[in-house]
Amino acid sequence: MAGNKGNKLIFKDLSRKHPLDLDLRPRSLDDFIGQIRVRTNLNVLLKAAKEREEPLDHILLLGMPGLGKTTLSHIVANEFDVEMRATSGPALERAGDLVGILSNLNRGDILFIDEIHRLSRSVEEYLYAAMEDFGVDLVIDKGSAARSVRITLKRFTLIGATTREGLLTAPFRSRFGVIEKLDVYPVEDLSRILTRSAGILDMEVTDEAKELIASCSRGVPRITNRLLRRIRDLAQVSGLDTVELDTVTKGLTMMGIDEAGLVGTDRQILAAVHRAGGEPVGLKTIAVSVGEDEGTIAEVYEPFLIRKGFLLKTARGRKITPSGLKHLADSAGFSDGGLNDQTELFL
Repeated sequence: MAGNKGNKLIFKDLSRKHPLDLDLRPRSLDDFIGQIRVRTNLNVLLKAAKEREEPLDHILLLGMPGLGKTTLSHIVANEFDVEMRATSGPALERAGDLVGILSNLNRGDILFIDEIHRLSRSVEEYLYAAMEDFGVDLVIDKGSAARSVRITLKRFTLIGATTREGLLTAPFRSRFGVIEKLDVYPVEDLSRILTRSAGILDMEVTDEAKELIASCSRGVPRITNRLLRRIRDLAQVSGLDTVELDTVTKGLTMMGIDEAGLVGTDRQILAAVHRAGGEPVGLKTIAVSVGEDEGTIAEVYEPFLIRKGFLLKTARGRKITPSGLKHLADSAGFSDGGLNDQTELFL
């Protein structure tokens, strides 16, 4: 695959046979799997706007990372046949940055802002007028020479995506005409996503293997596709044409993922709560025990453990459930590194 000539690493072009940078994202609502209610509502919105020959109303997409908010935004732009400018809340530090982007949008174009809850308050204030009146008042100069200049904007559509709905101010949230929340995906939908992705990656995957990958994906398509790519690597190195159940089991073990989809940090959290002997444990205590940031535990790991029924969140702290205790006991011999005589063959 690669050769070393002098100090340069030279790669052969294998893109025709094995495209390494394939985009697994769907490009139309028909290809988008799951989220039926959201897809239906967006489809109605698109058809109605096309019939009236009007730009789309502003859209706010809510949900945890990896559920398809960015993908849906690209799909809306493709379906409506308009240009989309993408940025993020932290990137828009000054009002001038926002005004510069808005002034270059044509009628009907889409401005997509990811993590929109992280916009500064000053930038957010400018968005209020831009979203409602399609114009902004920009203050030029300072002191006695200061003057306000009105910049008229073409009618655009703002699509905002956020993982923290509670951090949006009420006035800002109310200016979106369409608000849709994406939920975690059931195993059936994730299996269908695996079927589609495996076809794009030119892989043969058995139904049992798909079901196991889907059940360990935490209800998130992004994780599903990430696991599929890593299983593909293992199958390729092992010289396998078809990905079967034992290959998936071996690959998940190498990644430290158990049969319930828990990773090492998940099990450490359960163990830290269990050591309290049934007493509620505070988030700070858990963070110190597992060596993780409190925010990461609360936003990344805890929601999944609660959905699985392994952890309870009470006013006094976190408590492990009987099913969580049983899983912790069943996985007591699970090695987080997953290294054993079989997997060491690939090191």
